[in-house]
Amino acid sequence: MEELILQLKQEIIKVLNLEDVKPEDIADDAPLFGEGLGLDSIDALELIVLMEKMYGIKLQDPAQGREIFKSIRVMAEYIHANRSK
Repeated sequence: MEELILQLKQEIIKVLNLEDVKPEDIADDAPLFGEGLGLDSIDALELIVLMEKMYGIKLQDPAQGREIFKSIRVMAEYIHANRSK
């Protein structure tokens, strides 16, 4: 799980062009939106695409993303339980 968390952090930094952020700057349980990493709705779409491309996970309901993208750890747990690749 720790390896998946690190991989997710690296992919999020790359996909969202977070140039000044390093994986160790992102706390596993920090919120991705709002006060935590400060992502917005455009970033959420990028995360949905990332999950589909990297892990073969399609979100059927956009509201699902709100729960899944709470933190890196929650996202990693969801991917671990649902990935098809």
